[in-house]
Amino acid sequence: MTLMMSVSGVRGIIGETMTPELAAGIGAAYGTFLGGGTVVLGMDSRPSGEMVESAVKSGLLAAGCHVVELGIVTTPGTALMVTQRRARGGIVVTASHNPIEWNGIKLLTSQGRAPSANTAEEVFSLYRDQRARYQGVDRIGRLERDLSTNDQHVAAVLRVVDAAAIRRRQLRVVLDSVNGAGGASGRMLLEYLGCKVTHVHAEPTGQFTHPPEPTAENLKGLCEIVSKQGADIGFAQDPDADRLAIVDNTGRYIGEEYTLALAAKFVLGKTPGAAAANLSTSRIIDDIARAAGSGCIVHRTAVGEANVADAIAAHRCVIGGEGNGGVIDPRVVMVRDSLASMGLVLNLLAEDWRPLSAIVDELPRYVMVKVKYEMDRKQIDTWLQRIRLDPHGGKTNDSDGLRIDWPDGWVHVRPSNTEPIARVIAEGPDEESARTLVKRVADLR
Repeated sequence: MTLMMSVSGVRGIIGETMTPELAAGIGAAYGTFLGGGTVVLGMDSRPSGEMVESAVKSGLLAAGCHVVELGIVTTPGTALMVTQRRARGGIVVTASHNPIEWNGIKLLTSQGRAPSANTAEEVFSLYRDQRARYQGVDRIGRLERDLSTNDQHVAAVLRVVDAAAIRRRQLRVVLDSVNGAGGASGRMLLEYLGCKVTHVHAEPTGQFTHPPEPTAENLKGLCEIVSKQGADIGFAQDPDADRLAIVDNTGRYIGEEYTLALAAKFVLGKTPGAAAANLSTSRIIDDIARAAGSGCIVHRTAVGEANVADAIAAHRCVIGGEGNGGVIDPRVVMVRDSLASMGLVLNLLAEDWRPLSAIVDELPRYVMVKVKYEMDRKQIDTWLQRIRLDPHGGKTNDSDGLRIDWPDGWVHVRPSNTEPIARVIAEGPDEESARTLVKRVADLR
């Protein structure tokens, strides 16, 4: 499947499914849904970005929107500018962590948040049914350019961290921006915080030096640089800089799950309160919340950034995010944000003064196993019903597929939003335990 339309936006392959016609049509459909007004428009650094952005822009203008071009900026930066400009919405041209041949269109609401599933489907329906409204010459939109995104984003992060404490620590940081959109603002933030920065893959060329998803396999080079230079920490952004992976001072990739864990440890230690995370996120955050004291509870949501943001707003959470390295600090912006993540983790290091490896080794350790099975939706629904009838004494949550929690671990089974597959994630104290939990539910197929 080379065209995906979901709550996460639209993604396709350049020259095949991600075409100028599609991009202009989505732009016009969103402009029609919004009823005109101001829309901010950013893009990541992919070589196809200008083509897709130009087409989206044409659609928005044709629907009567006033378009504010931001240039090459991050997704969280674009989300921030939606609220700064009091816009009716925003669009980011990005395919997130997908390879270079992909590009996509991510929608943002007037609150600078990912849209709900219902909102996204309404926009896609306008596009599919060709119901976009094109305005006459006296009502087509106009265009302006605003190049202040990076400055405003960095300033927003600086307002929520103790910059003076971080500067005193004089941390040595290696930043890998994977030739994406986050290099300029990421480096700017680190330098403002007094860090000694080694910046690799910094230029926003979109020619990704390594596969862009910030996984252990793709970040071996970053691990080597951190170890060789004796740095205090290594950060890896994805192309639109909403996710962050971390390498500790020993050159060890600690895993994307620990990005949210470390950010939550710092925030909940300062401001006890509620947190939000999706059902597929490690229970490390539950342990951290429990240790932070009374009132620090974790609200679990269906998978999807919009669902986590909804929970943050509804429960006034002080922190939230997903286990893919995506941290949402509502004081900065209501989407995943690698800059806020860096600021919070550096603040943790500045106040603790121990090496990151010591802090991480003190946290609970779990092993997560992920598998998938090719099944159609009817087969998945039947399987889920069998699991519900035999949860082996576990506590169930069926807000998104089915998650079952036991004292020694948990398993989450859910249908994919874009493919005829079932995804299974299990977590336990070791790999054998996690695989046992996978087998426990797989045997019920």
